[in-house]
Amino acid sequence: MLSWLILCSLTIILSYILGSFPTGYLVGKVLKGIDIREMGSGSTGATNVLRTLGKGPGIFVLFIDCLKGVFSISLIYALLNFTTSQNLIPATVNLELWKPWIVISLGSAAILGHSKSIFLGFSGGKSVATSLGILLAMCWPVGLATLGVFLLVIGVSRIVSLSSITGAIAVSLFIVLFQQPLAYLLFTITGGLYVIFRHKSNIARILAGTEPKIGQKLELETRTEQV
Repeated sequence: MLSWLILCSLTIILSYILGSFPTGYLVGKVLKGIDIREMGSGSTGATNVLRTLGKGPGIFVLFIDCLKGVFSISLIYALLNFTTSQNLIPATVNLELWKPWIVISLGSAAILGHSKSIFLGFSGGKSVATSLGILLAMCWPVGLATLGVFLLVIGVSRIVSLSSITGAIAVSLFIVLFQQPLAYLLFTITGGLYVIFRHKSNIARILAGTEPKIGQKLELETRTEQV
């Protein structure tokens, strides 16, 4: 039992480190020799990279940050396969009961890592792309449905932050619709609130009618994170 708990704890830590991988920051350094945190909105996320470095780097960062979420959940499946093959899971442990809670623990660690990266002095992005990757790995119909809402809102409004906030709200409804475990519902509610909280400055600009749309620049002095 102790060995299994230690492995779970180590996997959660690894998930945090994986989420902390500073994709946007590294892209800025490699392509332009800049610290992306000192440009545009100050975020390491895909939207700020898009506005600062262009469409190609923005899409690349979005893709890699999404993969961080996918890989973080894949860790739990690798862990379960390993512990099962090594007979490390006690017979008294109900694996089906515990699995969703372990999954959301790894997902939460990855989200925290992306927004509070250990490699960037606990700064980062808004965890939207990483959250999408987590959802796709947890339950792909929920992930695709949430992505559909995001794309619909962004197609109409052209505002990334509004699309992210709407997706963060819609995801819990999809969890209920697709009859997912209670642990997943609690995760999406908590994660959604976290994403919305990270967008508090964006919400203020949306209400004021000053939030930039795709193709517009966010003034450097604003220094507010976008994604």
